[in-house]
Amino acid sequence: MFHVVDTKLAQSKGPVNGTVRAGDTVYMAHVPRDPRTGEMVQGDMTVQMRQTLDNMKQAIEAAGGTLLDVAQIVIYIVDAADAPAMNEVYKQYFAQPYPSRATVVVKELLSPGIRVELVAHAYLGK
Repeated sequence: MFHVVDTKLAQSKGPVNGTVRAGDTVYMAHVPRDPRTGEMVQGDMTVQMRQTLDNMKQAIEAAGGTLLDVAQIVIYIVDAADAPAMNEVYKQYFAQPYPSRATVVVKELLSPGIRVELVAHAYLGK
């Protein structure tokens, strides 16, 4: 059984939870949502990626971990041309050894104007 982590981030309007924990594993899915208002943050990839990773950082810390505990990330972007900017922001949050990662270019994401969404798994065991 899993439990929902109280991240203090604004809740999604959809029937989802952004962060849950099952044993020592934390499962997260985040978008560039303003943590207070719940509104999607508009802007270029740098702005949206930074907000998405800030949200993930807040979520993993609420679960009792740090970004160093993140083992895998899947990043969805709507424009392959955004990959260099996405990577520059990513390197401000992660360093060697990097988590396992896949980057997938998709036609669109659910919310209009959103350029990035990520799914991550973290292990908080010893």
